[in-house]
Amino acid sequence: MPEVSALAAKVLLAAFFLSFVFGAIAQRTHFCTMGALSDAYNMGDTMRLRQWALAAGVAIVGFWALAAAGQIDPAKTLYSGNRWIWLSAITGGLFFGFGMVLASGCGSKNLVRLGSGNLKALVVFLVLGVSAFATLKGITGVLRVNTVDKIAFDFPAPALLPVGIASLGGFSLQAAGLVTALVLGGGLALWALAGRGFRTFDNLLAGVGVGAVIVAAWWVSGHLGHLAEHPETLEEAFLATNSGRAEALSFVSPIAYTLDWLMFFSDKSKLLTVGIVSVAGVIAGSFAMALAGRDFRWEGFGSTEDVANHLAGGLLMGVGGVTAMGCTIGQGLSGLSTLSATSFVAVAGIVLGAIAAFRYQMWRVERMG
Repeated sequence: MPEVSALAAKVLLAAFFLSFVFGAIAQRTHFCTMGALSDAYNMGDTMRLRQWALAAGVAIVGFWALAAAGQIDPAKTLYSGNRWIWLSAITGGLFFGFGMVLASGCGSKNLVRLGSGNLKALVVFLVLGVSAFATLKGITGVLRVNTVDKIAFDFPAPALLPVGIASLGGFSLQAAGLVTALVLGGGLALWALAGRGFRTFDNLLAGVGVGAVIVAAWWVSGHLGHLAEHPETLEEAFLATNSGRAEALSFVSPIAYTLDWLMFFSDKSKLLTVGIVSVAGVIAGSFAMALAGRDFRWEGFGSTEDVANHLAGGLLMGVGGVTAMGCTIGQGLSGLSTLSATSFVAVAGIVLGAIAAFRYQMWRVERMG
């Protein structure tokens, strides 16, 4: 057990370091999924969307390269269940996408904003965390389980795109995954790099850096923290994860678990996890970069409507993120890197929800004008 505890500590330290890097990169480069969609939809500017596409491409290729090298098992991640919860994914994605526009950014972006002194992000953090925990184990959780979660397809194998390709072509899962990743992930990366004026230091840092952090997080959780047989339970285990499976970065349920850990700190059953230290790491990384770049400044609400939007946005993201099993980072980069069928649907829902929110904001402006 001392060896297991020491290994768990290494996993937590590595997760904190990687999320610190993520927070610093996002603060410096303004990496933001909501901002990328807003720039593309409202102004026709795809620069930040290409950052996101490059990050996704690197994450997809990197994840399946790890799988092909035998470093991680793609069938044992948080996103590789046999149940395709398509209705939960699309519904939760819609809620989350609409909410992130109202809240001026997704969960990870609000952690970055919080690290640079934005007090509005603190309100979003609290509301998102409470609503996410309620959707995990509380009143909205009961509603979720008894409604959208009941509508799903159960497959005999993990609901991953390469699983279907492997069964059709007679390939191994790892081989099918690597080929699919090179086609889809490589295509996203090429599209991003082909953009006029895209290949600047900050854009490449955002895309390659964030994608590499996701890949490294998979290795930490799925390889470094993997025990084929835990000495206490004699069962396979992934150390310091809330799900008991391999996890990468995600920022909805982890914010809920962070609040739970802070409020019940004296309860010895409440242990630090990869998700909790990742939340702290992003805030710390953003804070350090904001100080280094002299960008740290306090910011509060400008109006009552601003308060209402952030409250509603945090609520929708908390409920939607848990229902969809992830956020723009959780499902959008970590989940999508596994080529999970649920992740594709969740990302589509997030995009549609964001577009609906953009149109709502335009309607509000026109009405007030």
